[in-house]
Amino acid sequence: MAQWRNWSGSVTARPARLATPRTEAELADIIRAASKVRVVGAGHSFMPLCETDGALVSLSELEGAVESSADRSRVWAPAGWSLAKLTAALWEEGLSLINQGDVNPQSLAGAIGTGTHGTGATLGSLSTTARAFRLMQADGSIISCSAAENNELYQAARLSLGLVGVATRIEIDVLPAYHLEERVESHPFEYVAENWDELVANNRHVEFFVFPYGDQAILKTLNPAPNEGPLKHLNDMDDRAFKLICDLCATFPVLTRRLQPLIVKPGIRQRRVGPAFQIFPSERSVRFEEMEYEVPVANGWAALREAIAYIRRRKLPITFPFEFRAIAADDIWLSPFHAGPCVSISAHQYSKMPWRDFFAGIEPIFRAHGGRPHWAKRHTLTKADVDALYPNAARFGAVRATHDPHAKFANAHLTSLFVET
Repeated sequence: MAQWRNWSGSVTARPARLATPRTEAELADIIRAASKVRVVGAGHSFMPLCETDGALVSLSELEGAVESSADRSRVWAPAGWSLAKLTAALWEEGLSLINQGDVNPQSLAGAIGTGTHGTGATLGSLSTTARAFRLMQADGSIISCSAAENNELYQAARLSLGLVGVATRIEIDVLPAYHLEERVESHPFEYVAENWDELVANNRHVEFFVFPYGDQAILKTLNPAPNEGPLKHLNDMDDRAFKLICDLCATFPVLTRRLQPLIVKPGIRQRRVGPAFQIFPSERSVRFEEMEYEVPVANGWAALREAIAYIRRRKLPITFPFEFRAIAADDIWLSPFHAGPCVSISAHQYSKMPWRDFFAGIEPIFRAHGGRPHWAKRHTLTKADVDALYPNAARFGAVRATHDPHAKFANAHLTSLFVET
């Protein structure tokens, strides 16, 4: 029996079979023969979405190519391609994704299926760009869906956690290829707070990072810009010094409150311009565990300040910063952004340091402020919570039951949230 581990190392599984099919026919044989199937991309989920004792399938080698629509506003893309592979291929075709997050190893299907997002008050998650799906069902058959064809299935598939079939190809909206100017600057945290609304209004993308014991924040903005030639450096920040501090704090947690304020110094000013697909992602080499809640815009700052106060009051050794982003509302059944525009608050902890009690302490804060979690980040939702937070949960459940009545595509975690027992 093989062993599988996610990116952070906190989720492990012993699937009966690890499979990397190259054709849809091979994939169909695998699905028909298995009692349980989960599909894995880069393993960047911190929840046990890929955990299974059945077949664990990677679609990274499944045959396929990018196919553009006549007006080049959409493309059909292989669902198992990583965002890194997809965006490089799109660039060669003179196209770009509308938005991305800050890492790119995830598969396209995994990013869409969990509601992965970047930042930008007028921009939705990657799920909002999905226009059609080619799905393999539990019996190995193929079904297509879009707003015009099998609409209920399409609505569920837009953010499905892999519960309504295995996506082999996805049609997504794209833009003509564009360049981005990235600015990374340090500012007092209170300056960012006072100017946040203006920053959001004046930048296509804006986010910041703040350490719980620091008074400086790292502000990052991205905006379309003319090409300035080859990209000179490929990462927004150097992780090497940060990893040294994390390792030191893991050995001597009491040092965290003293060392952390030294990480972000006043006067940081960095700028670079490059192709969008190279500017959006950064190399995050220091492994961590993460909880992320999407909080209504009106409550975002109160939630962040309360979470920071919680850490300081208890003198918790948290070495990583909070990340704060803006995301547009959408109408997707299981999207945490369905109820209106949100700010995304991501809490992290170094993977070598304790994180469970920390997340258990701040999750009620985010929930009290109307937050809903990112499905792939740490949370403790129950089925009752899902039903309460997502008005269309029952509709999603009905579609899931119709297309996978024996829950072949559900594991224990997802069964507890979505399968009537």
